Amino acid sequence: MSSRLLLPSLAALLMAGCTTVDDLPSNRIGETTLYFANGLPAGTVQLLSNGQTVSVAIAAAGMSQGEHGFHLHTTGACTAPDFTSAGGHLNPGMATHGSMSPGGKHLGDMPNLTIGANRTGTAEVALDGNARDVIDDIFDADGTAVVVHAGADDYRTDPAGDAGARIACGVLKPV
Repeated sequence: MSSRLLLPSLAALLMAGCTTVDDLPSNRIGETTLYFANGLPAGTVQLLSNGQTVSVAIAAAGMSQGEHGFHLHTTGACTAPDFTSAGGHLNPGMATHGSMSPGGKHLGDMPNLTIGANRTGTAEVALDGNARDVIDDIFDADGTAVVVHAGADDYRTDPAGDAGARIACGVLKPV
C-alpha cells in the first residue's frame, strides 16, 4: 500500500474506534515476572498508564489450557508453594467480589485470562478508578502481587471467585 493510501486508512481506523491514540496507555509504570511454585517463570505483567487510567497487561506461558482467574492481591509477597502470602484481593473500597455480584467488583478483580492450546495467553485490562488513586493503592506500603489461579473466576463468589489454587505469582514493582 502506498503512503498516500496508508495515512487516510490509518486516520479512518482511529476515528472509527472509541479510543484515540492519546487515550492509549503509553507509560510503563510497573512490572513483575510471574513464577510458578517450582521457581520457573510463568509470564510477565506490566502496569501501563496514560495519566488518566491504569491498565494491566499480562503475557503468560506454561499454564493449562482454559480460563484462569487472575487478580491483584493485597500484599506484595509470593512465598511458594501456595502463594497465600499475597493475602486476599486488593480491595481498598471494601466491595464484594466479582462483576456479577450485587455489590460490584473491587480493584483486584479482573476478567479471566484465556490460555490457548499452545499453553500461552495474553490480556490487557483497564482498572477502574483514576490513575493516581489506583497507583497509590497498588504501590502502598506492603505492595501488591499479581496471582494467577488454577481455575476460572465465577465473577460472583465472595471473596475470591472460586478460582481454585494459586498457581503463579509476582510482586509488582514501580519502574
